[in-house]
Amino acid sequence: MLYYAVKLAVSVLALVAITEIAKRSTVFAALVASLPLTSLLAFIWLHCDGAPPGQIADLSFRIFWLVLPSLVLFLLLPLLLKHGLGFWISLAISSTMTALAYITLMALLPLIGIRL
Repeated sequence: MLYYAVKLAVSVLALVAITEIAKRSTVFAALVASLPLTSLLAFIWLHCDGAPPGQIADLSFRIFWLVLPSLVLFLLLPLLLKHGLGFWISLAISSTMTALAYITLMALLPLIGIRL
């Protein structure tokens, strides 16, 4: 149980750190947020849990492909906000378009021989 509490605390601290850093410097917060912290933590936790290297490699491979549609959010959200749309509607549109990008990618990957 203590192990899960440590995993949770470390994971939450990473997220809280980014939001606190953003209050002082959006550039530095963006740098920290752009690091694959979630993925790194997942790799570390899997390794500590005794996962075989192949499982960690498979996760890394799949994360690579699934990061691509997430870029839609980071391109569309600032564009919508800069054009005067409110935060919530911009977030909703960006999230919807990101979900559609995920669906599209999941349909296209098998056509080019990539199985997730």
